[in-house]
Amino acid sequence: MRVGIDATAALTQGGGIGRYVRELTRALAASDSETSYQLFTAKPPTTSPVSNPLPTTANFTHKPAPIDERWLYRLWYRARLPLPVQMVTGKLDLFHSPDFVLPPVAGNIPTLLTVHDLSFIHYPHVYEERLVNYLNEVVPWSVQRATHILADSQATKDDLMQFYATPDDKVSVLYSGVSDDFQPVSSDKKLLAMRKKYHLGSKPFILTVGTVQPRKNYELLVRAFAQVDGDVTLAIAGGKGWLERGLSAEIAKHNLQKRVKLLGFVDDADLPALYSAATLFVMPSLYEGFGIPILEAMACGVPVISSDSSSLPEVVANAGVLLPPDDEAAWTETINELLHDSARRAKMVGMGAIRAHQFTWQRAATQLQSIYRNLLSNSR
Repeated sequence: MRVGIDATAALTQGGGIGRYVRELTRALAASDSETSYQLFTAKPPTTSPVSNPLPTTANFTHKPAPIDERWLYRLWYRARLPLPVQMVTGKLDLFHSPDFVLPPVAGNIPTLLTVHDLSFIHYPHVYEERLVNYLNEVVPWSVQRATHILADSQATKDDLMQFYATPDDKVSVLYSGVSDDFQPVSSDKKLLAMRKKYHLGSKPFILTVGTVQPRKNYELLVRAFAQVDGDVTLAIAGGKGWLERGLSAEIAKHNLQKRVKLLGFVDDADLPALYSAATLFVMPSLYEGFGIPILEAMACGVPVISSDSSSLPEVVANAGVLLPPDDEAAWTETINELLHDSARRAKMVGMGAIRAHQFTWQRAATQLQSIYRNLLSNSR
């Protein structure tokens, strides 16, 4: 079986879809030595946000295109030139695109497309207009052409059925996992080194993780945090995305420049210590296709407060606190309560650990292999 996977995001994106592709391909490599995997990518960037982004086992081959991602997308999705991915990968039995869009594929082979979320339909105002227009054009076109669709959550599957009239049996929910690297870090040396590296000092801090963009709802979080009692810091870990200027303005408006720390992109190797040192983890997002940072925080022993929107209740279940993403007062009140209730935090830590262990990349890889086999069987 020769399976092609578009692994471009693994090379170019530190978090989000990049992490999804890296973890899923690593889990496939750990469990499947028989399938021949051709990892297609656009021309690799000169520097990658992470080290060793692709598996190196014998049955995984990196197949880079001679042109970069921007030009590849222009050719495939703007000009719609029918240049099949097999021009780079060679012969394939199946092709999987894990990043919203499906390139041209030669022959009558089955294709699998992962759609992580349809937030650009629900909240178009939090994206650049050019990006929304692009996604509204190429995502439904890709969904229509794909043999089968993977959705990160039931919420995303419901959206695909509602907005694109995608048949129920054309979509499978494939939950993400949490890496074994995410465990509580108890080493004082590691925790102190992490605090020093990210200038966090010795104060307790509340943590959130995700690219700085309006969909993450960080401006509401800053407003809620401005009313939080006690000498505590808010740490926001994530690289700059689009329309991020409003966050800095909100921080300045409330004179929180010393209490809110913008950490930028945090190295994967530092994340377990960062989570472990936090008193609370918060995710106030307006919309998420899944919410991997929630599981990472739970696995590292941090109590979680999350938005109750989109897929997040599927991830959190009863192991954390769910709040409306527009209720600023509720966020302030809940943060204050948990900061001063160590017994409740301890109970949440135990429930979170149980919840996190229910989501593994190996389980996701096993389900994905089954989907590959079914698609190949049905195509013969």
